Amino acid sequence: MQISILDLRPQFNSLKDEILKEIAEVCESQRFILGPKVENFEAMMNDYCHTAATVGVTSGSDALIISLMAEGIGPGDEVIAPTFTFFATAGAIARVGATPVFADIDPVTFNLDPADFERKITPKTKAVIPVHLFGQCADMGKIMDIAKSHNLIVIEDACQSIGAEYNGQRAGSIGDYGAFSFFPTKNLGGFGDGGAVTTNSEERGKHLKRLRNHGQGSTYIHEEVGGNFRLDALQAAILAIKLPHLDSWTEARQHNAEEYRKLFSASKIADRVILPGLANYPVRHIYNQFCIRIVGADRDKVKAQMAELGVGCMVYYPLPLHLQACFKNLGGKVGDMPVAETVAKDILALPIYPESTTEMRQYIVECFEKVLSGC
Repeated sequence: MQISILDLRPQFNSLKDEILKEIAEVCESQRFILGPKVENFEAMMNDYCHTAATVGVTSGSDALIISLMAEGIGPGDEVIAPTFTFFATAGAIARVGATPVFADIDPVTFNLDPADFERKITPKTKAVIPVHLFGQCADMGKIMDIAKSHNLIVIEDACQSIGAEYNGQRAGSIGDYGAFSFFPTKNLGGFGDGGAVTTNSEERGKHLKRLRNHGQGSTYIHEEVGGNFRLDALQAAILAIKLPHLDSWTEARQHNAEEYRKLFSASKIADRVILPGLANYPVRHIYNQFCIRIVGADRDKVKAQMAELGVGCMVYYPLPLHLQACFKNLGGKVGDMPVAETVAKDILALPIYPESTTEMRQYIVECFEKVLSGC
């Protein structure tokens, strides 16, 4: 059996006629930048995320950048972020000229450790970017309390967590801003790059809309320097077709995750695999990824042997950000973030996409039994 880490074709085939019809409509209109398709999708996002304003932008990375820009964060400022996440979280901070300050992660959820976040606050700290990693919300109650006590802006990196919830609140509706990615591999993916920023402030929403269009208040009249962060109408049209299906896809991912848990727990290698941890606070986990940890074996060798058996796995993420070469000037060293450094060595993501089957998961667990029994 050949199983890839992700197969987008079944989802496309199920919506093919509707999507191609919508694409043709955009092409006929010849309105490719912003316009009614983007406005419609933004309204749908407000309804889905329970927010006051959504601003469609070019990518999840730019969603983070424009949120920092909106708050005037730049040179001389510090922004705290978890060291274990996709590079864009810290890259956005550096791109606006601010300094990333890394904090360690919780060993269960792999999200920002609130206690370490609080320890890293200095007089230069202006914001924090908690990441809702792999589709499970960070401990936003504690994070928001700490941020408020230090007058910090909170930008939720919700790029992997559309529809996830913390204590009944949707990701992107809790902090000052929420950043979303619609990269094709995300739970809600477009046909290229795309993103959005959510906020519960209509004034912030208006400001973001200016910033995404070069700071333009009215045609060729620029109130400030912004950027070209406009969401394409084609992407918005496609995302608007997909969004109503997102909850059913999430339910399928949750079902698949539960099957994995049962299969691994009943397997001969139950003690060789650490299953994804669940938060001790109320969450809705949407399983953008299903990441296990390998016990007592070389993760990279296990991954290679699984590939030989036809199973695609991925490593998210092999090197924490404080150890990346581009941040060498910040002085990070091995041992600074012990939890993240340990997780990075043994974590492995398995196929979890909605259209994957029980037979696939049974085969995957059987393959792990073969591989780990020989290690």
